[in-house]
Amino acid sequence: MSSHSNSDNQLKRSNLPVGLTPKKAIWKKNKATLWYYPAPKKKYKTPLFLIYSLINQAYILDLSPDSSMIKGYIERGYDVYLLDFGVPGYEDQHINLEDYIVDYIQTGARRTLRHSRADELTVVGYCLGGTLAVIYAALATEPIKNLILFAAPIDFTHVPYVENWQEALKTGDLKLDELIDEYGVVPAKAMKLMFRMLTAPINSSQYLALFTRRKDKKFVEKWQRFNQWAKGHVPFAGAALKDLLNELLIENKLINNNLVINKQKVNLQEITANLLVVSTEGDQLISESMIKPLMSKVASNDKTYKRVKGGHVSLAIKGGIPDFLADWLKERS
Repeated sequence: MSSHSNSDNQLKRSNLPVGLTPKKAIWKKNKATLWYYPAPKKKYKTPLFLIYSLINQAYILDLSPDSSMIKGYIERGYDVYLLDFGVPGYEDQHINLEDYIVDYIQTGARRTLRHSRADELTVVGYCLGGTLAVIYAALATEPIKNLILFAAPIDFTHVPYVENWQEALKTGDLKLDELIDEYGVVPAKAMKLMFRMLTAPINSSQYLALFTRRKDKKFVEKWQRFNQWAKGHVPFAGAALKDLLNELLIENKLINNNLVINKQKVNLQEITANLLVVSTEGDQLISESMIKPLMSKVASNDKTYKRVKGGHVSLAIKGGIPDFLADWLKERS
């Protein structure tokens, strides 16, 4: 068999093993699980509480042994707790934004503090999980020492790839609430279709990169795992999606301190934790204008904004953690 045939067969493989770093479930609620990843040699007493997005599966943070941000954290001596929201079913259609913040994230944070016996937390939010982390941090009664955000959409004044949709939603020309109510829980296929429409150029460039390096077995396996994740959208609870569309995308309440959760205003001035905000130059989903405005809204004395090379998830799959993050965390843990 020719090497060309071998490489083509390699491209067709799917369902490669993912999420291989040893972990233990310490709390479950409905479909969500709080996973504990113990550090082989613990060096820091402040644990990391990771919040991932509701759109894709959390294993992107532990894609493979050589492409795992979680492994990078524990190898540097941090105990890690990951809140994995799981896969909603039709029966979860009424879960809203407030439920995710109060019942899942806040409870998960308290479980993390109890299990770790720590006095404080480092909260790490990725993508939409970063948005949720910001809302939680502004309301938290738990002690948050550090808040780290990767590619988190916070300010929805200008969303480059959905400006026409955004305007149509604002004027009422496009009404999604009724469509979402018809679904109850928006199926994974519909979420996948929506993101394919938004990210067509990104998908094309990924396939081009794969074609040019299809004989590199290690690269192909990494791409295969990434592609498995990128296509593995999960259903979205209808009530939560309506909250995100109406409260954040249309009315932009978070950055303007107008969002109400559990009868409390989400005031970003209440965030006093040491803050690290990271955006990447090649992120075609979350522009700098959607994340950087947070810096002037919080009351943190210690705050750092870092713009680095890469795409939306490249830091998560690069392997380990970048030096700037390792240095920042070490000084504050």
